[in-house]
Amino acid sequence: MKAWLPTILRGLLLLVLVTFLVTPASFEPLLRPLVQPNAPAIYDQGSLLDLTLLHLRTVFIATLVATVIAVLLAILVTRPFGAEFLQLSRSLVNIGQTFPPVAVLALAVPAVGFGEKPTLIALFLYGLLPIFENTLTGLTNLPRSVMEAARGAGMTDFQRLLQIELPLSLPVIVAGIRLSVVISLSTATIGSTVAAKTLGEVIIAGLQSNNLAFILQGGLIVGALAVLIYDGLSAAEVMLTRRAGST
Repeated sequence: MKAWLPTILRGLLLLVLVTFLVTPASFEPLLRPLVQPNAPAIYDQGSLLDLTLLHLRTVFIATLVATVIAVLLAILVTRPFGAEFLQLSRSLVNIGQTFPPVAVLALAVPAVGFGEKPTLIALFLYGLLPIFENTLTGLTNLPRSVMEAARGAGMTDFQRLLQIELPLSLPVIVAGIRLSVVISLSTATIGSTVAAKTLGEVIIAGLQSNNLAFILQGGLIVGALAVLIYDGLSAAEVMLTRRAGST
């Protein structure tokens, strides 16, 4: 029973989250004590479900692009012809961690305008570092015996990369993606300050109207999404690790 408890709790969290997003009005009695008389207890300036889906879409696009760029950079610097670009690549992927997200948005808005685009730029820059470093770690810590066996079998460099290096490194890469997604989920909320459609819109509306229920709704939805996605990617990482071990 103890082994199944975390799974049951995650299932309950998912059920509560979906129920709240589909029928938020059913939770109004729980949130009513948190607001002033005659103030709305449920966010009423838009659909919570639509904002959640838009929030997830923004995070997905930014993470996908960051994953492609970070993995390609890591592959480049782990090849003999690209080893000299390691320090330059590290400097590039660290840019996102050097500037606060608000500063990135402020710099991006004049270039690309308001909306989703500056948010995507900020999330992309913030997501590069963990994916790059994890991919680099995975590609540079492969079992020597496996690599020598692949060379002995006559595999080309490209074949070794696709059939040996990337599959064995995949669990470590997924761990980096997991960290990047969790960072992006929370960071995406500030995108609403530049007119991006994210759950930050709910939190900002709560701050402007002194409505604690709105703030709680936005924060709890983001927190629940982070927990569920983190656990899902952790399960995928464990599965890939077992598969790589058996291989």
